[in-house]
Amino acid sequence: MKQKPLAFRMRPELVTDIIGQEHLVGEGKIINRMVQANQLASMILFGPPGTGKTSMAYVLAKSVGLPVKMLNAVADKKKDMEIVVEEAKMMGQVVLILDEVHRLDKAKQDFLLPHLESNLVTLIGCTTSNPYHSINPAIRSRCHLFELHGLTSENVKTAIHRALENSENGYGNKDIVITDPAIDHIANSANGDLRSALNGLELAVASTPENNDNQIIIDLDTAEECMQKKSFSHDKNGDAHYDVLSAFQKSIRGSDVNAALHYLGRLIEAGDLDSIARRMIVIAYEDIGLANPQAGPRAVAAVQAAERLGFPEARIPLAVAIIELALSPKSNTAYKALDAALSDIRSGKSGDIPAHLKDAHYTGAAKLGRGIDYKYPHNYDGAWVQQQYLPDSIKNKNYYQPKNSGKFEQALKQVHDKIQSESKK
Repeated sequence: MKQKPLAFRMRPELVTDIIGQEHLVGEGKIINRMVQANQLASMILFGPPGTGKTSMAYVLAKSVGLPVKMLNAVADKKKDMEIVVEEAKMMGQVVLILDEVHRLDKAKQDFLLPHLESNLVTLIGCTTSNPYHSINPAIRSRCHLFELHGLTSENVKTAIHRALENSENGYGNKDIVITDPAIDHIANSANGDLRSALNGLELAVASTPENNDNQIIIDLDTAEECMQKKSFSHDKNGDAHYDVLSAFQKSIRGSDVNAALHYLGRLIEAGDLDSIARRMIVIAYEDIGLANPQAGPRAVAAVQAAERLGFPEARIPLAVAIIELALSPKSNTAYKALDAALSDIRSGKSGDIPAHLKDAHYTGAAKLGRGIDYKYPHNYDGAWVQQQYLPDSIKNKNYYQPKNSGKFEQALKQVHDKIQSESKK
């Protein structure tokens, strides 16, 4: 019989064997407490691929001694769920591990809900999607939500060493010599996906012949060949996509040029020029704004150049623009000022336009008192004269709060402060 994959064989046996999720399974943490109390509740496990969601689900079910059934929300039909429920009725209770739980359709949801309520079925749903975005509230409200974190390189190395030392399910009965650079490459290339790392190790072992000393030597070249390309998890419609975009914008806002270039690189690897372009232009006006007004037009120009060039050359103007955006002085005063004005308008704080500002370009306007006392600023020194522009009810409102971030806004601030000072006389 064909042997099962290494990643399957090396699934943890105990909660304490789970790697990299100490915030859930560590001493005193919630899932550890469930196991200690022998009280398993329905839950959704969500996180990046290869973080051990299904493995954790099996360990939990086994730890409390309950029968386990596994289904896939896409591949398996409602009839399969009906069979699980019938078995649960015979056995008293069943743990249903449901992969891709975010794809559960309404008919299956409606069928499961009463059995979750009665605790006949304990659901452990597994998904790479954010449950707050993708799972029906009726299911979500009946489950605990637990996020599994992406594994670090050290976590992955721990799993690799376990596989090499385990004689029953791993390679402990083989004489394998693997160099530190090879282990580092497998761990780093997996990008937090343990399944990917163990698959790479398995391929390396299976494809490397023994030498004259019956040893299997795995060096960096072998590791590079078996891992091929760094695993890059990026679904344009998934949560990882929006996380990268968020980190991209926040890194530029925080003036971390290295992080900004890193996340730009991820988006370039995903080939997502549209999202890069949109975020760059938004950032230029939202986060930099009046501190460097030319950043906006230059971001637009860089986007246009990138669109005309296409990848891979598009990365060149993008890199230039991102470095400028990250290292530019920052100011959000313009859009914040407008948002403050909009907030007043939407809450009914608007008032009547002063009569001297109303349109006077029609017969009879003067009789209505329109525009009579208007003072034309260009007739005065400095093209400014004191007069009221805001409605009476909000005449003292001050929406714009300038910063000293860049030379341009510093100059605006001087004008603004002078006008404010003159207005108070």
